[in-house]
Amino acid sequence: MALFDVLGQRWTMRILWEISQDRLTFRELRARCDDVSPTLLNKRLKQLREVCLVDHDTQGYGLSVLGMELKDYLLELSAWSHRWADMIDKS
Repeated sequence: MALFDVLGQRWTMRILWEISQDRLTFRELRARCDDVSPTLLNKRLKQLREVCLVDHDTQGYGLSVLGMELKDYLLELSAWSHRWADMIDKS
């Protein structure tokens, strides 16, 4: 449940999505997140770093090893949700 609490917070999934392909600086990440407020972005990044899903280095923010593992599970969940939506549409 703790993971769902973290992932369910506003902007968290978008942040994870944006850094899942490339490491991004704070400014680049903010621009890709439709100019989310810097305060909120800082808060989310701090939280994601504390729970070991995101790391930061000289190139910017990116998914940690655990974050990359989570990405794999989220992609599977996404595929499942598409099948589920198709089933709902047919009923």
